[in-house]
Amino acid sequence: MRIIGGAWRSRLISFPRDRDLRPTPDRVRETLFNWLGQDLTGKTCLDLFAGSGALGFEAASRGARRVVMVENDAMVLRAIVASREALAAAAVEPRKADALEFLRADGGVYDVVFVDPPFKAGYWPRLTPLLPPRLARDALVYYESAARPDLPPGWEIHREGRAGKVLFQLLKLA
Repeated sequence: MRIIGGAWRSRLISFPRDRDLRPTPDRVRETLFNWLGQDLTGKTCLDLFAGSGALGFEAASRGARRVVMVENDAMVLRAIVASREALAAAAVEPRKADALEFLRADGGVYDVVFVDPPFKAGYWPRLTPLLPPRLARDALVYYESAARPDLPPGWEIHREGRAGKVLFQLLKLA
């Protein structure tokens, strides 16, 4: 998979093809980073369910100060570590953890959180109570799914798009 913008534009990242990964398509990543602004200099990002690492590496390529990438699959995490080394991506911090357990234990605060879980796993209702303490003031949460999630009180859609069967949204706390 190719990084589409920033310092590492056109550089490749690799990930295991035999895993059940669904990397965010180029067109969706392009739209997302247009929404976020092309320059993420100084931002702190969290990539839950990192998978291929495409979203986290795009953020780091565009100047994010820190990108924590959380992945539970050891083989997939090894690929993220290999891509981190190949890119000399010092801002990227891979973590082997379950996303929910990570949110419960982590004390970090993030400007942008990427949430791209397995569509059929039903993570959204379990994530929404855990996310607010991890969000900086005016933070944005990118959420990718097959259908619009039920937003609990206090959440709002900042931007929304669809590409084929993928619904993608930027959410924020009101």
